[in-house]
Amino acid sequence: MTFCLGMRTEEGLVGIGDTLITSGNELTRSKKLTCINHGKGSLFMLTSGLRSVSDKTIAYFEEHLAKMDEPCSRMFKAVNVFSKMIRQVSGEDKAFLMASGLHFNVHCLLGGQMADDASHFLYLVYPEGNWIEISEETPYQIIGAPGYGKPILDRTFSSKDSLAFAVKVGCLSFDSTRISAADVDFPIDVVLYRKDSFTMIQHRFFQDDLADISTWWDDMLRKAIKELPDEWIDGLLTKLNSKGGQR
Repeated sequence: MTFCLGMRTEEGLVGIGDTLITSGNELTRSKKLTCINHGKGSLFMLTSGLRSVSDKTIAYFEEHLAKMDEPCSRMFKAVNVFSKMIRQVSGEDKAFLMASGLHFNVHCLLGGQMADDASHFLYLVYPEGNWIEISEETPYQIIGAPGYGKPILDRTFSSKDSLAFAVKVGCLSFDSTRISAADVDFPIDVVLYRKDSFTMIQHRFFQDDLADISTWWDDMLRKAIKELPDEWIDGLLTKLNSKGGQR
């Protein structure tokens, strides 16, 4: 499984990806984040799904961008190129994968800004090559294992938050997933993009780097629950304490 998170704020973009490829008897890890400078523009990609498919698609994508006479002037044009590469790989490999009992499965988050873009953009690309833009209404997307880290984002994160806040809540979203999903783990790669900078900033965090944050978050959650008003359960407790809980 995979945890890859893309977040879009008015200030810029945040991408977070774990590195665990396989778990169980054999552990393998590899980077799921790719950053590319293209003309004046810059973009990042986070991928989930069958590793052989994503690696081949990214290799084709990078080669195609390098051979272009003119760089993509808009992000959606770069996303269209990536989608074309997905369909090309699908045409080459899908039938053989299906014959082996495997699914052609790759999802990708692409974020960045090209030379003629007035702002930064974040997209989700599906295995079929179609895509959607991540909007202000729901300014994030998780690919891989979305369930465990989604609640904290839905409760706290908005497009008006700062990049610093986005990194904090994004890492807590990952930590919630890591605790509950055995096939998501450290280290994690984080990429930041500030609007109109055309530069991606990357950093890798290991488990020791965020251990104190994870412990602090556990303690704060327990403390908050203990301090939660309990008048609403007084009636229930009264029933429990009277006549041994009998009605």
